[in-house]
Parts: sequence; C-alpha cells; structure tokens
Amino acid sequence: MFSLIANLSVVPFAKKDWYGILSFLADKMLAFMQGTKDLKHRVLEVSLADLQKDEDQAYRKIRLRAEDVQGKHVLTNFWGMDFTTDKLRSLVRKWQTLIEAHVDLRMFCIGFTKKLANQQKQTCYAQSSQIRLAQKINTILYYSEDVGTKLDRSVDEPMVELEVEVLAA
Repeated sequence: MFSLIANLSVVPFAKKDWYGILSFLADKMLAFMQGTKDLKHRVLEVSLADLQKDEDQAYRKIRLRAEDVQGKHVLTNFWGMDFTTDKLRSLVRKWQTLIEAHVDLRMFCIGFTKKLANQQKQTCYAQSSQIRLAQKINTILYYSEDVGTKLDRSVDEPMVELEVEVLAA
C-alpha cells in the first residue's frame, strides 16, 4: 500500500484555475483554487513593482479586494496600501522626529523632521505643538485633494512622494 501511494505523482497546479486580475493599476495573472464563490471578497496583496513593472516601487504593497468574477477575469477594487517592513525600518533614524497622521478613507501620511541647510546642531526634533500642526496641515491637504473624487483616482496621488514644509512659530 505504501509503495502505491509513493508512486502516485500529484501535480499541485493541476486542479487550479487561472484568473486574470483586472485592476486600475495593471492586468496581472494569478492562480486561485477552483470555484468562483471562494474568490469573491478575498483580499490580495501584490507588490506595486509587479503590477507596474517598475522595480523602484518594490517597497509599496497594494491590497486589492476581489469584488466580482466574470468568466476568467476577477474585478478588483483598491483596498489599501502599505510599505514593506524593511522600507519602514530604513526611514526611521536617530536624531529626528517621526510624524504620523491618519486620515479617514484608509489613507495615511508619514513624515520626518529635516535639518536646515546651515544647521550646526546634530538633532532636529520637533515640539509636540509642531507635530500637531504638521498633522493638521497634512489632514487638510488630504481632504482638500480627495473631496469629491472617486477612490480609484485618489489612489494615484499617494504614489507620488509629497514634501510639505511646516514652519511653526
């Protein structure tokens, strides 16, 4: 009995169906198990470098939610974006302040303090009032750009690095 089981060769991809993932970013082919019922409302996590064929964007992880299955195509919707762990760890350094602001609509902003051009001091920390002011300005910027736009269009904006200068009294 044991020799009979050992001689059977099982191909793991033989029972999988291939579906084309339709997204606003790119078209990508991924493998899933059989059946359309299991695919709906599943959240996929894909690297932006794989979707756009751009290795410079490898640290961005895009989450897509499967909304509907039409034949061999799965329609997806944007579900979130995140950085890889190594990218987040490389951004945080000593002698500066981390400023995070969370905005509704599943958006986030991360920023750091920066030394001035002629600064002699090694550290460039921000006071708590300056941090709150930076969070407020970032929140206003996000709301002003995203009011009245669809989610698909507002996803393209965070892909661009945005530098905001905050001067506090």
